[in-house]
Amino acid sequence: MVASAAEPDAVTRQSSVPVLPPGLVAHAVVEASSANLGPGFDSIGLAFHLCDEIIVETIDSGLVVVVDGEGADEVSLGPEHLVVRAVQRGLQAVGVSAAGLAVRCRNAIPHSRGLGSSAAAVVGGIAAVNGLVAQTDFAPLSIPAMIQLASEFEGHPDNAAAAVLGGAVVSWTDHSAGRPGYFAAPLRLHPDIRLFSAIPQERSSTAETRVLLPTEVSHEDARFNLSRAALLVVALTERPDLLMAATEDVLHQPQRAPAMPASAEYLRLLRRHNIAATLSGAGPSLIALTTEPELPAEALHYGATQGFTITAMTAGEGVRWGPGATPNS
Repeated sequence: MVASAAEPDAVTRQSSVPVLPPGLVAHAVVEASSANLGPGFDSIGLAFHLCDEIIVETIDSGLVVVVDGEGADEVSLGPEHLVVRAVQRGLQAVGVSAAGLAVRCRNAIPHSRGLGSSAAAVVGGIAAVNGLVAQTDFAPLSIPAMIQLASEFEGHPDNAAAAVLGGAVVSWTDHSAGRPGYFAAPLRLHPDIRLFSAIPQERSSTAETRVLLPTEVSHEDARFNLSRAALLVVALTERPDLLMAATEDVLHQPQRAPAMPASAEYLRLLRRHNIAATLSGAGPSLIALTTEPELPAEALHYGATQGFTITAMTAGEGVRWGPGATPNS
């Protein structure tokens, strides 16, 4: 889909800010991600190789947005588009502006499935700014700055940090400076771990499912999840034989189950087969972690009959960007 708007104010900064010349073209490739992985609520994330591609060009004036693939008929094609907002925020952070922008999105990450599509849009837009800036004398955004800016859009850094860094990450928020600071550290994913996604046709909203969570939890439940989150780091990096215990959760998955009964039942079936499956983010997609090369035949059959698309995945490499319009995915 294509939209064009002759509204320079939507993409123009104040005249005192340096304006990038028209004709600069940059691309970014950004991956899907899964947050929580069971007990790591809002803190542990994992990127995997399912990619969106973003191409941004500076033009003389106005705004043109083109979206192909996932969400093409649903997302805004104006200044409120998430990628456009991220590009604008990235330009502001660098200290430059653009008189006009042409933004093209080639989306492969399903929307509203718990696969980090929003984080990918934001990270991809910010990364494309680095691709533009690389063609000028201005300094690009650092990796920590990218994590900070991208996390500000959602208020927590799990998906955003995974999309920036790739692989598995532990993220955290620090309020000591008076405003939220978002940080992340990469984990070295154990080479024996295999990843599978199970993506249903139904959709879910993080905002809608988050209201299902209680505002208070017991010390017993908090203690349980703390132990499992710590164990999850060990399982992901050194002891994949501990993945089943490490992916147990009592703080969000049971509470969200009534809103996505098919996903909840499939999750139970996979775990009965000793597959360390979890909701991906707020669901309804599932992520399975195992050392086996394939999922059990019964689990594959059940998932297919219930409308899940089951795919073997590889861990993500982290966001990539550069000048030009031909992403290398």
